Amino acid sequence: MGKIVVAVIFGGESSEYEVSLKSASAVMENLDIEKYDVIKIGITRDGKWLRYNGTLDKIKENTWFLDGSCRQIMLSPNKGDRKIIEIHPNEFVHTQIDIVFPVLHGRNGEDGTLQGLFEITGIPYVGCDVAASSICIDKDYAHKIVQYAGFDVPQSIAIDNRTKEDEINKFAENVGYPIYVKPSREGSSIGITKAENHSDLMGGIEAALKLDGKVVLEENIEGFEVGCAILGNDDLIVGTVDEIEVPNGFFDFTEKYTLQNSKIHLPARIDQDLSERIKEIGKGIYKALGCSGLSRVDLFVDKNHRIVFNEVNTLPGFTTGSRFPNMLLHAGIAYRDILDKLIDLGMQR
Repeated sequence: MGKIVVAVIFGGESSEYEVSLKSASAVMENLDIEKYDVIKIGITRDGKWLRYNGTLDKIKENTWFLDGSCRQIMLSPNKGDRKIIEIHPNEFVHTQIDIVFPVLHGRNGEDGTLQGLFEITGIPYVGCDVAASSICIDKDYAHKIVQYAGFDVPQSIAIDNRTKEDEINKFAENVGYPIYVKPSREGSSIGITKAENHSDLMGGIEAALKLDGKVVLEENIEGFEVGCAILGNDDLIVGTVDEIEVPNGFFDFTEKYTLQNSKIHLPARIDQDLSERIKEIGKGIYKALGCSGLSRVDLFVDKNHRIVFNEVNTLPGFTTGSRFPNMLLHAGIAYRDILDKLIDLGMQR
């Protein structure tokens, strides 16, 4: 049996482009070359699809797209072809692929759009399907479905530029400050502010609306945040629960990627009973949202040990130092084995 041909896609048009480069580099460094032939496909910030044959160093440095090896590509639209078509000056070069491993975060990568393209062309792919991806990227829709499924969620409202200020003020009076202001469809905490007063709130809304036409206002949960790394389609594997300690402010984009003031505790500083409850709720939310392949379910634990939904990341950070692989590693699953399992799950579509 020959090697499995894996097309790893990285980059993209979202605000998480740089995060994708780091995650994809780690994935490609750890794919077993005895099992896989890896095809590198980069998407530039302005949406050009390029096959790249250079080194991983240039991906990490974000100079990959300047390399002379780059050739514009497209996917064959014929269902079942499972080919990329490389555009050369005088010819088209067809390359068969077995599966796509999309390592893109945020919009046009993690939101169902790319997954829809793979469904139309009939190419197997790693990760959640169209519906789960598009729901989970939208904090408003995800919260509504999770609440309908019977799990606790923070009080929140979704607003846009037509929402009256009276409605915003009424929500603030009801839940009290601080209030989190979140672009509904951004990842990595991009555009999120913690409003301590009315002025902060209105300023945060104005800033968030520049990133997304829909903004979620959410009550503050007094407590701490935990995460569940979940792997699987039907039979789910859950990693060790981790905990985020943030002395001041909140776990924003800077803190997520620098940990200047924050700390990740793995395992979380909780007892076994609470840990098992978190895992069961995490799996229940994963299933309620229709996730498959992988996702990280983020939750709050309040001062009374009530477990409250935060969000789901259908393609979380994937460097060897990222939370998702580390939670699974702590539970005994090596990074390379995670990749093997994800490819196997994707091939089962």
